[in-house]
Amino acid sequence: MRKGIFLYLMGFGAVSGLTSNAAETNQIAVLEKTGSAFSAIAQAALPAVVFIDVQTTIEVPRYQYRYHPFEDFFGRGRGRGYAVPEEGKPRKYSQEGQGSGFIISKDGYILTNNHMVREVDRITVTLGDGRKFEAKLIGADPKSEVALIKIEDGDDFPYLELGDSAALQVGEWVLAAGNPFGLSQTVTAGIVSAKGRRETGIAEYGNFIQTDAAINPGNSGGPLLNIHGEVVGINTAIYTRTGGYMGIGFAIPINMARQIKDQLIKYGKVFRSVLGIIIQEVDEDLAKSFGLEESGGILIAEVGEDTAADEAGLKGGDIIVEMDGEKVGKLGAFRHRVASTPPASKIELKIFRQGKYKRITAITREMDGEGVQGPEPDSETYDKLGVVAEDLDSKAAKRLGFEDEAGVLITKVTPGTPAWRAGLKPGQLIESVNRRPIQNVRDFKKALSEAVTSSKILLLVSDGRSSRFMVITLD
Repeated sequence: MRKGIFLYLMGFGAVSGLTSNAAETNQIAVLEKTGSAFSAIAQAALPAVVFIDVQTTIEVPRYQYRYHPFEDFFGRGRGRGYAVPEEGKPRKYSQEGQGSGFIISKDGYILTNNHMVREVDRITVTLGDGRKFEAKLIGADPKSEVALIKIEDGDDFPYLELGDSAALQVGEWVLAAGNPFGLSQTVTAGIVSAKGRRETGIAEYGNFIQTDAAINPGNSGGPLLNIHGEVVGINTAIYTRTGGYMGIGFAIPINMARQIKDQLIKYGKVFRSVLGIIIQEVDEDLAKSFGLEESGGILIAEVGEDTAADEAGLKGGDIIVEMDGEKVGKLGAFRHRVASTPPASKIELKIFRQGKYKRITAITREMDGEGVQGPEPDSETYDKLGVVAEDLDSKAAKRLGFEDEAGVLITKVTPGTPAWRAGLKPGQLIESVNRRPIQNVRDFKKALSEAVTSSKILLLVSDGRSSRFMVITLD
């Protein structure tokens, strides 16, 4: 009997050992597959991750050190030195910065961070294969920290596909790629720690992804990738008390960056909307005092005169509970949704006013002073044409009768030039070039530069009463 039990236990031990070994083998196989997946993502993505080197010239005044004698209270002579600026040219120094970016198209458009490329004299990008290219600033948006640059020469570049940051789930694997501390082609792995981080202090408008994938100085502007190798964010900042990685990094959601990118390509700047209201969140006490059954919503404290909100009939004391059929959420989320809506868009608001719900339609207006425009494209055709044009602002549009039109306003026509011979005059509005609608001077110059091979330019010109096509002969 004892012998039988002993043999049985031995057999059970052998089976247990086999089961344990099999489980361990399976676990290792899972890890190997995970490692292989990360390796495949890195190999596919890194060719399109670029090292960005920027150079800026800074000026420092020249100082002369002078000695000023004086006596103290007891009549003992002392002296002190002080520096005064010298007249003449200041000293000039070259300052360099480094960071990351990633190519998003075959023709060399690159997304990166605004703080990487703002106010710089030269931008050089180095690809993973070692090739170096000069790049130009297309446009930047300080309020979202997104910037767009473009390689000036070459084509058929490796590029990354943009994913859907809204589909990200907390706990999902992500990889951060870039050039931390100048160490090129670096990849780190982590998870999505949180979504919707707005109160980060990084940018005025943001809905940041938080990740524990290591992000360090030099990673700024690099891509945050999902397990399919798609870009879901732009690595931007870290939370740190030491200056280094502490497990909390932030990335701009690619869905927001995509909207910014599209506007920068089309207009060279970013347009945002405002309603013209001062707002606050509705807590439980405020909800009770206004007779609202539950807390939540956006309370309008004040409505600006002659604003979109004023025109729509919104009033101080109104509580906005829905925008376009969705609950407004917290103050930051509502503000971001309104700002992200294109100017002159209709938005449907559900409000609570004096115990009753009401629906109001508002038409958003453009926010002033948005974006940092990239340098205007050079255009020999613009110089040959012989006009000086300016962007059309709302006051000039109203004064000159162009309220429902878009284009550039002619402010000067040089005598003897093709524009002068064709009969163009100050005060007219140029609406299109070769049937291509234009919104601003940047569009105008770009359209002219692309028509440089032609000796004739077709313009659509308005005088405020009617529009007509005019053929301008440049020769």
